Amino acid sequence: MQRINIIDPSATSAETAEVLAGVKSGMGMIPNIIATMANSKTLLKGYLDLSGTLAGGTLSNGLTEQIALAVAGANQCDYCASAHTALGSMAGIDAEELADNLRGGSSDPKTKLVLDFANEVVRTKGRVSDTSLVLMHSNGFSDEEILEIFGHVMLNIFTNYFNHLVGTEIDFPVVNSRDALAA
Repeated sequence: MQRINIIDPSATSAETAEVLAGVKSGMGMIPNIIATMANSKTLLKGYLDLSGTLAGGTLSNGLTEQIALAVAGANQCDYCASAHTALGSMAGIDAEELADNLRGGSSDPKTKLVLDFANEVVRTKGRVSDTSLVLMHSNGFSDEEILEIFGHVMLNIFTNYFNHLVGTEIDFPVVNSRDALAA
């Protein structure tokens, strides 16, 4: 149940309405998470700025969706599991791989390494082992890529916890993270 109201773009400030119109233009919709964040223009701007900046990094859109799914699975966030399954599908990732990503797995060894690292960041609250960093480097990941992976993990922890706090109503095809993890 939604615990904080979704903002109607026509009933908000011109500045917030403009930001929401930009989201709608880019995505074809205003996801409920964004419409709820719009209760605080500062929070919304901070989220969109970080999200947009990270999207311009070195990681592929597909890999960032896979990271988002692994983090959603680790934090049992059904909203993000649903949203990133839909967005991952739009990025060309097949349904079986997306379900595996939600469980922290991947059929691709390099992606699996990234998701293992992402899950270690979540599990250890950022205190990953030296061995994990060495493993990432020895598999060709630069410091820049490792830090961007970390950034995407943090962005997704933020959205997972936001959704837990507000009870964001899912407006994507529903994916139940607990069911996926049990499969």
